[in-house]
Amino acid sequence: MTQTTDMPRGTVPERDTRGGPGGLVLALILLGQFMAILDVNIVNVALPTMRADLHASGAGLQLVVAGYVISYAVLLVTGARLGDLAGHRRMYHLGLAAFTVTSLACGLAPSTWPLVAFRFLQGAGAALMTPQVMSMIQRGFTGPARARALGYYAAVIAGGVVVGQVAGGLLVSADLFGAGWRTVFLVNVPIGAALLLAGPRALPRDAAAGGGRLDLRGLATLTPAVLLFVVPLILGHELGWPAWGWVSLGASAVFLAAFAEVERRVAADGGRPLVSARVLRLPGLLPASVCILFGPCTWASFLFTTTLHLQGDLRMSPMESGLAFVPSVTAFALVGLNWQRLPARWQRRAVPAGFAVASAGYLFIGPLAGGGAPYELLTAVIGFGLGVMPIIMTVALENVPAGDAADAGGLMLTLMQVGQVVGVATVGTLFLGLAEDGGSTRHAEYATGWALAGLTLAGALCGLVLARGRSAARTA
Repeated sequence: MTQTTDMPRGTVPERDTRGGPGGLVLALILLGQFMAILDVNIVNVALPTMRADLHASGAGLQLVVAGYVISYAVLLVTGARLGDLAGHRRMYHLGLAAFTVTSLACGLAPSTWPLVAFRFLQGAGAALMTPQVMSMIQRGFTGPARARALGYYAAVIAGGVVVGQVAGGLLVSADLFGAGWRTVFLVNVPIGAALLLAGPRALPRDAAAGGGRLDLRGLATLTPAVLLFVVPLILGHELGWPAWGWVSLGASAVFLAAFAEVERRVAADGGRPLVSARVLRLPGLLPASVCILFGPCTWASFLFTTTLHLQGDLRMSPMESGLAFVPSVTAFALVGLNWQRLPARWQRRAVPAGFAVASAGYLFIGPLAGGGAPYELLTAVIGFGLGVMPIIMTVALENVPAGDAADAGGLMLTLMQVGQVVGVATVGTLFLGLAEDGGSTRHAEYATGWALAGLTLAGALCGLVLARGRSAARTA
């Protein structure tokens, strides 16, 4: 007899996470997540051929890269809430369909500005699809199964960044059917089509819609708050940090304050805000949310600056520079997938310890910048330290009720995306400025390493708060 009652929407049995239906569900939704992360980076190595083919301006190329990230970051929270209201399976498929169609449109774009527009729409499709992955993991897996699923989730995010760089170099170099740069977009089409065919048969059906309304007042204040914050950080360095960028950052703070007040009023009126204060008060969520900013912040900026160094002073090809990160990503995945083997009392303590290891590793980026085996080993040490990020996500979500999974998941995804943007904007600007002044990326690696070490050490201090939280819970 099959029992189907009293299970949250999208639930799959915990025992199925290593195979069977549960393993298939996880594989399908993580493949969609992988495509979305892949498209953040796969375009970078295609920019030179894209510029020659489309006669694109520098600003146009910036927007080809940044347009996807901007709409993705801005709409993540909204995508999460839409999944909660209309069904995570339904919104996952809708976002996947939009992502696949816009990938095709990007690959067929006749000129720069249609490509920019399609990239914005592609990011919107990803923002609708990817929050459902976190929500389905949160709703469908429990206990150790959820922790394993989050470990795979973190490994997919880390691996997608590196695979994007390698795949971009391979696809552009192969020049399949004379498509050149267009293949970096067209590769998504058969994968997306296959997922759209398999998903309806494999993913658990949504229960009745969650009801309620989308918080339009919150959306009207949160969207410009994130937009005004992200745009100047992405475009600031290339445009010489114009005055409008600083005005935009200030306006972002104003909209964020307005958003907090709007959300307070929505809750007071009995509505459901986009980001509920009740969710933020859940044990462990707020300190974990702060802590999760530092991991993606340093990881993304490390990948960005190191890629420039490998292709700069070390004169590696795009494919070679991508392969150089394999030890780092492998170490990251090994920790992320095996931390549950630690005794329970050590699991939260592994967060500050891992960040401390990564912080110490960053200090040697400059001295070992000549490359070779020591440098490869160093990247593995850094990946090993940052591999504790799945623990942070597990802590953040372990006390979240199923009804609040979309809110918590959307918040975590947005913070991770914002952390990456802030890292690349700040540490990346430091690296580029020093490389231009000194004429050497190796010279820039020294100060960059110290900056990354400082940021990761701040993450370690936040991790100490998480470790103390477990102690407090046990003594309560």
